[in-house]
Amino acid sequence: QLQASGGGLVQAGGSLRLSCVASERNFGRMVMGWFRQADGKEREFVAAINLSGGATAYADSVKGRFTISRDTAKVTVYLQMNSLKPEDTAVYYCAADSTLIRSSWSKSSAYDRWGQGTLVTVSS
Repeated sequence: QLQASGGGLVQAGGSLRLSCVASERNFGRMVMGWFRQADGKEREFVAAINLSGGATAYADSVKGRFTISRDTAKVTVYLQMNSLKPEDTAVYYCAADSTLIRSSWSKSSAYDRWGQGTLVTVSS
């Protein structure tokens, strides 16, 4: 079970930090990712992290602005979002899977657990 939080309303150029807590205590090779879905658009990959090794991956659209990190003691991942743009407005979802290979990190269909979404609204 995944629990996401941290969304809200922010002006363009501002920052938000999203959190996603996993209920598992033994995370093994778990990969946790963030995806987002804007109105009328398909869900898209944002970032992912391997909880054990800390390797990360980002969508080109957020590189340099967003940072994904993890706290293994809390089995929690964070998405620090800086320099937010109106086009970042979306419902953000966290996802997890314990068997993903890196080439699948950006594919929403590859994840077997999803949290509820948290809405991020960036005003211009």
